[in-house]
Parts: sequence; structure tokens; C-alpha cells
Amino acid sequence: MKGFCDNIEEQTLDNGDFRRVLYTGHHLQLVLMTLPLGGDIGEEVHDDRDQFFRFEGGSGVVDIDGVANAVEDGFAVIVPAGARHNVRNTGADPLRFYSLYAPPEHKDGIVHATREEADARHHDEEWDGGTTE
Repeated sequence: MKGFCDNIEEQTLDNGDFRRVLYTGHHLQLVLMTLPLGGDIGEEVHDDRDQFFRFEGGSGVVDIDGVANAVEDGFAVIVPAGARHNVRNTGADPLRFYSLYAPPEHKDGIVHATREEADARHHDEEWDGGTTE
């Protein structure tokens, strides 16, 4: 197995897609995300997985169980399993970040250009146990 090794900051800042799954292991998944001005991921709860966010560009807010946490370049956030959360772009530029899901959330290799595309296809593209390698 090769694993994943690359400049994650560069990959994140170059990403223009709402969601891009970069690597899926058996227990962890790496996903790039970009939110346009005023965009958000949509309020959600993952009952069976923890989630980590690392912000590389822009500014916004991560809501966790009703608490608004301001974020910007360099910030990291962990959302524990069972917490209701949302990520919102409140800044003047796209909000660019990556996320680690443990265990994985999405099918390996998924790319969604927009949130609307992701919402329309979400139930068909939940993680099916497939990995990158």
C-alpha cells in the first residue's frame, strides 16, 4: 500500500469543488471542501463517526450543538460523533478546508462541484466499504 502523501495546504487552496474525496482508508477518509461566499455544508449529525476540519483559506463559523466557533486560516476543529454541526462561510472569500472522517463517510473518489449536486446524490454515495487501495 502507498497511503497518501502530498502538500495538503496546496491541494486545499487549489480545490474549487464543494467536495472532493482524496483518499479513503478502512478507518479514515480525507476530503477537500470549498464553500462559496455565503455557503454552508448544511446542518448534519454523524452518530457513528468523528470529524476533523482544518481551515486553509477564508473565514467562517463552525456551529457545534448550538455554539458558534469562528474559524480562519490555520484553525482546526474536531466535531465528536453525535454532535449537530454546520460549517458556514461568513467571510469575503471562499472558505477552503479539508476534513478527516473516522470512519469514512463518502464513497471513495467522489467529486461534487456544488452543494446542490452533493445534496441530490448524497444517499447514493454513502461509504460502501471501498477504499482507495
